[in-house]
Amino acid sequence: MTATTVDTVDPQVVRTARPTPARIPTTRILAVELRKSFDTRSGFWLMASIAILSVVATGATILFAPDSELDYEAFATAIGFPMAVILPIIAALSVTSEWSQRTGLTSFTLVPHRSRVIGAKLAVTIGVGVVSMLLAAAIGAVGNVVGTAITGTDTIWNVSATELSYIVLGNVLGMLVGFMLGVLLRNSAGAIVGYFVYGFALPPLTFLLAQSQEWFEKAQPWVDFNFAQGNLFNGSMSGDQWAQLGVTTLVWLVIPLVVGLRMVLRSEVK
Repeated sequence: MTATTVDTVDPQVVRTARPTPARIPTTRILAVELRKSFDTRSGFWLMASIAILSVVATGATILFAPDSELDYEAFATAIGFPMAVILPIIAALSVTSEWSQRTGLTSFTLVPHRSRVIGAKLAVTIGVGVVSMLLAAAIGAVGNVVGTAITGTDTIWNVSATELSYIVLGNVLGMLVGFMLGVLLRNSAGAIVGYFVYGFALPPLTFLLAQSQEWFEKAQPWVDFNFAQGNLFNGSMSGDQWAQLGVTTLVWLVIPLVVGLRMVLRSEVK
């Protein structure tokens, strides 16, 4: 005969054992972050304002632009200004809302790896920016057709696909600046004010400095992110201009974003 050993199992251990919960998939986090952009009243109207202001800018161009200047570039320029204001605000609020509305504790409890939440917010921000610009471009195209039909002038398509891609990239970079300020400051008012200072108060000052100081005029393309980013809206980019954009993006966008991400990952959420 052979002896059989039976391992005894503590009944208490059996009763208290729980299965390990499955990891929340990235697609679900992306869906949640996308829904957060629309499911509040302020978020909904911010998103809706993209289409509304595009239509308003298109209508204003048809009404007030001279017939000789009524082309697709005129519509793209008119639509571009409100996009440059709204998109960075949307990007900043996508991050700061976790702190201003005090949902961060819930979000980071359900998904303890904060980098996954911030990464999903970044992906949604870029997606919203690209889709918004394509929607605005489509509205501008319709305005170009309708406007020239009303005035009886030729329909001119003087913005190529390459130029349109530069415009989209330029606006996405501006949106990422808003996202970076949101991560860095984690305060809605501070991030919005910071973007307006960066986007609208700083460029005139650097322009005046370049006009009065020859050394800064030569260095400006390598140290002024607004200046380097503005080249994307001129329709063409040289090798030097791409290099200048890369250097200024690293200094003004990537490094502050990395610092802000480190602060988000290590800070206490209340």
